[in-house]
Amino acid sequence: MKPDGRAAFPRHHPCSHFGMSLRDYFAAKAMQFAYYEWMKDGRPKGYIAKDAYEMADVMLAERAK
Repeated sequence: MKPDGRAAFPRHHPCSHFGMSLRDYFAAKAMQFAYYEWMKDGRPKGYIAKDAYEMADVMLAERAK
């Protein structure tokens, strides 16, 4: 499990894993939303992923307030 400690889609079956982290889910959503704009600016894909996780961290912090 990632440092945020929660699963985005928890599974309640004893034989399953805990699902994707909420941070990963938020990062995927951020990347979906901004991918076109980032690519239009010519940013390398590594920066796109980094930015998406930074945005996910901001969303987690806002959620914790």
